[in-house]
Amino acid sequence: MTEQDRRRLALELSSLSVFRGILKSDTLEALLQFLNENSVENKTRLFGQFVFSLADDNYCFSDFLRRKVYSDENKYITLTAQKAPIPKLLEENALFELRVFSKLTGLTADELWEGIEYDGYKPKFQNEAIDFTLEYKERLRNIDRYGYGIFATSKMFKVEEGEIIPVSSADSVSIDDFVGYEAARQQVFDNTEALIEGKPAANVLLFGDAGTGKSSTVKACANFFYDKGVRLIEIRKDQLFSLSYIMGRIADNPLKFIIFIDDLSFNKNDDCFSMLKAALEGSASAKASNAVIYATSNRRHIVKENFSDRAADNDIHHSDTVQELLSLSDRFGLTVYFERPNKSLYLDIVHTLAQRSGVTMEQSELDIKAEAFALQKGSRSPRAAEQFINSLI
Repeated sequence: MTEQDRRRLALELSSLSVFRGILKSDTLEALLQFLNENSVENKTRLFGQFVFSLADDNYCFSDFLRRKVYSDENKYITLTAQKAPIPKLLEENALFELRVFSKLTGLTADELWEGIEYDGYKPKFQNEAIDFTLEYKERLRNIDRYGYGIFATSKMFKVEEGEIIPVSSADSVSIDDFVGYEAARQQVFDNTEALIEGKPAANVLLFGDAGTGKSSTVKACANFFYDKGVRLIEIRKDQLFSLSYIMGRIADNPLKFIIFIDDLSFNKNDDCFSMLKAALEGSASAKASNAVIYATSNRRHIVKENFSDRAADNDIHHSDTVQELLSLSDRFGLTVYFERPNKSLYLDIVHTLAQRSGVTMEQSELDIKAEAFALQKGSRSPRAAEQFINSLI
């Protein structure tokens, strides 16, 4: 690479208009400054900064570019997602810039330093040739599976300080990890498949005893359907006021979303009650056609009621108030019950987990110890079975 080649590459990067947001990354800022710098001392510093910034991508420049290009939320991809006409000049600019990114994936450290009078050590980085023009077009054709922007970066998301952010270490639980409860889980999976296919899909309440796999079922469902364009956004009960923002953020997105609320319960005076009620009833400001709400609870009636609440007090229409509180769970289109396993199912779970984990204890002894462990925990459950097997490993 000659000095003229470096200068030309710097000009091409500086001219980015469609993917311009990528230039704000530390990696491309350092590379661009390196290409423009004349001082060898400064070049050395900037090159070290460039390679250092690739640490999160295992020092692979092409992996970094893939991640940034595919997660960039620009006009080209948003118009595609909305099935809107693409201006010819916008497409022309985008294709040019994708070719520039392809060119970057062919670079090596030696090429970048070629012709520069410096014989010291130059940090190395990995790179793999990518045809971004072909790959990006394929993603555009299947945007309802790949998504774009932040939703192209992860399977699961959460809300922090009012913003949707990816979960860095998303739960990788799989449907193959479960034993029992097949009928209950199938209802959740069938409902999610209906959402993907554009058929009527219900909001789902998964209720039942603790440790029976309600939360894991929802996350396994999101993992299973990830390749079909499903993403999970988990919110806490105290974040229900964010529902309108979340629904507005995803409403025009080609992906499908599970809004997940774990361990849901209310007191009668909870301010968040009305927000969830509006979403479940399909209020325009709190509902998106490409989203369903999946909630888990240990209670069938998720609004806690005391005997004192049944006293009329000063509420003229008290019976109506009580019914409104108790009927919140009925506003879920589908309720799925996860009951505590009987002894037979509990031991089946123990046997399967023992086999998977390589535990070779005699089955009769295993059963006795498993029952004793459940007694100590206070009840039988899939979680207790898993904890028991883990105690043997």
